[in-house]
Amino acid sequence: MNAFMPADILIPQVDSMEKWAVIACDQFTSDPAYWSRVEQTVGEAPSTLRLILPEAELGSPNEGERIQTINQTMEAYLQKGLFRCYPNALVYVERVLQNGAVRKGLVGMVDLEAYDYNPGAVSPIRATERTVTERIPPRQRVRRDAGLELPHILLLCDDDEKVLLEPIEARRESLEKLYDFDLMEGGGHITGYLVSGPEVEAFQNRLADYTARCPEKYRGLPGEPLVFAVGDGNHSLATAKSCYEELKAKNPGVDLSNHPARFALVELENIHDEAQQFEPIHRVVTETDPEALLAALEPWCAPDGYPIAWFAGSKSGTVYLDRSRSQLEVGALQQFLDEYLAANPGKIDYIHGDEDLKTLARQDCAIGFLLPAMAKSQLFRGVVADGVLPRKTFSMGHAREKRYYLEGRKIK
Repeated sequence: MNAFMPADILIPQVDSMEKWAVIACDQFTSDPAYWSRVEQTVGEAPSTLRLILPEAELGSPNEGERIQTINQTMEAYLQKGLFRCYPNALVYVERVLQNGAVRKGLVGMVDLEAYDYNPGAVSPIRATERTVTERIPPRQRVRRDAGLELPHILLLCDDDEKVLLEPIEARRESLEKLYDFDLMEGGGHITGYLVSGPEVEAFQNRLADYTARCPEKYRGLPGEPLVFAVGDGNHSLATAKSCYEELKAKNPGVDLSNHPARFALVELENIHDEAQQFEPIHRVVTETDPEALLAALEPWCAPDGYPIAWFAGSKSGTVYLDRSRSQLEVGALQQFLDEYLAANPGKIDYIHGDEDLKTLARQDCAIGFLLPAMAKSQLFRGVVADGVLPRKTFSMGHAREKRYYLEGRKIK
């Protein structure tokens, strides 16, 4: 059985899809004005805003009440017949981004038995970055009694030959269009097409062949090959996994092989899609002695190492980090910083934007490291060779380009 497969997908039948779809709950956590505008846009219309808990509200005094209301609203939407169910289907998605590029995806479900977010995992589906397990229990409270799931998880494949999604793209004009609208708050445009019947079977056959050939792609690397990597929403997928494991623990000996909680809805994307851009996340260390930090970094360097530019006050330079430390520049740097800051003063922060990094590094007792963008081909190789990547290794696009909640699936 493939790890990614068709699902019984729910599509809302509403007057305004723009009001229905809202951005991933983990975005704009420090911008309450964004969520206030969303609230005003939605008004009383049916919306995924009523079915999610923005992460800015996790741990708030009214969290329990909000979760109860979410579950009641899910049940009400189901009872009202708000959704049309497309059984054993996939949804081919085209997302027009702010720069005009079109990012392609395919919505289906993954088997949580094939996913492991723990370091050292050898499962077909793995996290790209280390999962902070402390972030799972609050999300479990939201999912545990929910009747529906609405995904913002982006799953990645390393399909440089473009054999999985692109054949569907070539035939999209023959597919039934499910939705076609502008996303709110500058999220671009999104169109979804139904993939069913023979098209699903053809995709599953291509995926089975792709999966069988994955070991050859990473031959020569230490570690076990993988099929899919989680590009966005890993803590949400980890929550689904945790809830499923909890269900199994409470039902010993019960056959849960076809239970809806065993699966989770995701959007599969190809890292080799031209619209898929990886942006670097830089490091700045404040409240530290830059000269002492650079001196401690010297044993981590090698003449032919990874070149990393640094900035501290009015000074700047380049260090060359030993390539044997990691498959990635960020991996070598993060290993050093974790060890150094465990024994020395300093606070680390993760910065988007070259100029923002340089500005922060000009302050007293600060040093910034400007990291290059990770090549797409490095992601899967890094996960195979090094295990999960360091936290904040890369960013998949800007905040407004993250996935919006749209499709749904019953999980009870």
